[in-house]
Formats: sequence, C-alpha cells, structure tokens
Amino acid sequence: MNKRKLPAVGRRQFVEAGIASTILTIGGLSFFSTVAARQKRPNVLFILTDDLGWGDLSIYGKPNYQTPNLDQLAREGTRFTNAYAAQTVCTPTRIGFFTGRYPARLPVGLQEPLVGDETVGLPPQHPTIASLLKANGYETALVGKWHCGSLPDYSPLKSGFDEFFGNYRGEIDYFTHKDASGILDFYEGESLVEKSGYATDLYTERAVEFIKRPRNSSFYLSLHYNAPHSPWEGPEDEQLSRTFYNSNDFIDEGSPQTYAAMIKSLDDGVGRVLQALSESGQADNTIVIFASDNGGEKYSDIGSFQGKKGSLYEGGLRVPTFIRWPGVIQPDQVNSQVIITMDLTAIILAATGTSSDPNYPLDGRNLLPVLLGKKPVYPRTLFWRYKSNVAGRSSKKLQAAVRNGDWKYLRQGEKEYLFNLAADEGEQTDLKDNYPKVLQRLRDRFEEWNRQVLPYPA
Repeated sequence: MNKRKLPAVGRRQFVEAGIASTILTIGGLSFFSTVAARQKRPNVLFILTDDLGWGDLSIYGKPNYQTPNLDQLAREGTRFTNAYAAQTVCTPTRIGFFTGRYPARLPVGLQEPLVGDETVGLPPQHPTIASLLKANGYETALVGKWHCGSLPDYSPLKSGFDEFFGNYRGEIDYFTHKDASGILDFYEGESLVEKSGYATDLYTERAVEFIKRPRNSSFYLSLHYNAPHSPWEGPEDEQLSRTFYNSNDFIDEGSPQTYAAMIKSLDDGVGRVLQALSESGQADNTIVIFASDNGGEKYSDIGSFQGKKGSLYEGGLRVPTFIRWPGVIQPDQVNSQVIITMDLTAIILAATGTSSDPNYPLDGRNLLPVLLGKKPVYPRTLFWRYKSNVAGRSSKKLQAAVRNGDWKYLRQGEKEYLFNLAADEGEQTDLKDNYPKVLQRLRDRFEEWNRQVLPYPA
C-alpha cells in the first residue's frame, strides 16, 4: 500500500465522546479529521444520482411514494436544505466533484453536456479526488456513469480510479445498455462488455461485490447511478425498451408511474449497498455521501422551486444531499449551511487526511467544522453560468447566477433578476428595483469571477 506522510504543520490529538480526533494544519488552514478510536482511516462511499429532483425523495416531501432506505440514510446523518449542484447539467457537475474546482476552470466543464465531442475530456494529468486518495493509499473504484470524456484519451482509469464498471456517455438504455444512436456503451475498465440486466441493478450488484471484498486498505467507491435519467424505463419495462426506444432514438416517453418505479429501484439499490456495508462490518467506519448531479427533469418533483435541469433557477440547481458518518456526525440533523458539489470533495479529502494539490487549488470548502458543531453556519458566495452547447449548437442566451448570503442574482440573456431566498425560495418576487445597489454588487461579483475562469468557446 502506498503511504505518504501528510505535510502537516501541526497536529493535536484529543478524545471526545469516545472518538479519537485530529486537528490538522495544512498550508495554514486547520481542519478536523475524526476517525475511529483504533485510528483506521474511514472508507468513503459517494452516491451520485442523475437528474434527481429536489422533491423526489419522501424525506424531502414527495407524497406519492416512499423512499425508505434513502430516508433512513438521511436520518442517520445530516440532511442539507441549501445544497447545490456545481452546474445545472451533468458533465460540469461531475468535473466539479472530481476536481473540487469550478467546472469552468476546465475546457471539458464548458461542454454542457458533453455530447459527441471525442476530443474533450477530463485531462489525465489533472489531480482528481480519486488520484489524490489513491496516492494516499486508498483503493479507488467508479461504478456507473462517467460522462467526462471518451476513449482512447479519457477514462476513469486515467484519472485515478483503480477500476471502472459502467457507461462512458450521457445516457444509455437501461436494458440494452446502448446510447441513443444504438451503440453499446457498457464497460469493464476500458473494454466493452455485454451484460444482461437493468442498469440500476447491475450497478448495485457491482457496488455490493466491491464492498464485500477482503482488503487491507481503506476504499473510496463512487457509485454513480444513471437513474432517474431518461429514457424513463422501470425494471419491468424491458419489452418497451426493445420495441420502442431502440427504434425511436430515445424519444421522451415514460409516465409518473414509470418514474416512481425507477426511484423505487434506486432506493432498493441503495438499501442493498448499505446492507453490504453493515454485513461486512464496515458501516461504522464509512462516510456515506448522497447527492444529485443537477435538478430534476420531466417527471421530477421540484418542490416549491421553479425551473428544472438546464435552468439556473433553484429548481435546476438545488439538490437532495446528505452525509452519514457514524459516531462522528450526529444523526437526525437538518442543516441550513449553503453547500455546493465541490465542497463534498473538500470534505472527503479533509476527513481522510488527504492533501490537495497546491498547483490546482480547490474551490470547495471543508465544511466538517460546521458538521461537527465546531463552527456555526455561515454565508457563502457561489457562482454559476450556463450556455448550452448541445451537439455543437451554442446558445446565445447566457444564464448567470450568484448566491450571496440570502441574495440570488439571476441573469437570463439581457434580463436580470434579484431574489431574497430567505423569504422567497420560489423566486417569484423580483427585487432589483428595490435594491439597485445589491443588484450592482452581485453583478460585479459575477463579472469578477467570470474573468477568473475560462471563456466560453467561440
């Protein structure tokens, strides 16, 4: 196992509530790394869903069906009410998580989503959460959707993962595992494989098998379900898959009932994965994080928000997110801290005592002090921009957004809006005429950030 010493300037041990904890100071910044008393580093299970809407889980208010396993996972840790995706579509958010940085800092983060361009992807030389954890002695695996670049130049194996089982591109049929053009997109590492079965179940089964393996080192598993992304097929819809979708180029069909069946399959799968952690004796020493890559789609429940995937309104950005760390993060917590995808990267690195690369500074913040009650909830300033570049067609309508404390600045083309989310989460009341100085301040903040990241391709 590859071990390296942390470049820690200072280290202090203390015992609190039966947990041995460490405060590490790296680069002048202190963070908490709390581990079991036997000093074994925690495993990490990161579960990412695809196009899951804010209200699609019963614990977030869905009245039509229940998601008992995900609800229980949320109750066993901290559930966030102000959690955001790094972008309103898939590829950039994944880039944000893998790198811990705003996706607009990388060319691949500007392809929204990444469609048909074989020349763009996550550069293998760029540090990722997988490569950093691997260098720190972790076993790393990605199961599920990658969507950060195609072979031969880009792959999970080139970006720090020891193994990969899943699909490279943005969407696949759940049964045939072919993309919308009818090409098989199911891989073991970098080799095509044909597997029979419903994709959600196949990803669950591989995750369970990975967790139950005997090992001598801690693991990091990214389980990136493609559910509930289109095509909308439940586990009983194999005949529909073979007769309709394969002859209609993934025309959007489905129904609310089909969507509910997809969510149930997802919830059942997560339940099986959590059971595998428990049965293998690793649950108490595993950090489990659950999130979505962006807001929901056609059949999603967006709750009280407006906008869906592809929009910088709250419905396109606000996502269900929760973290469980037994014995460290108190259960049954509902946290109002504003958090974004890149923060999850920073949290994982801090919790595992893993250093980031100073040549690629993180945009995400380590929020463990807030989660551990060592620091109060504090305001954040976050930025987004979005200009669809689907299949090479770049829209002229730029969307821009800034969240600054309770204020939300939104630009759609030439139109600008200002909302106070503390009083108006549904973004119904435009306050720009009432608070012109706030509007100008947030407009200036966006332009300042926009100059620091990459420009859109022409």
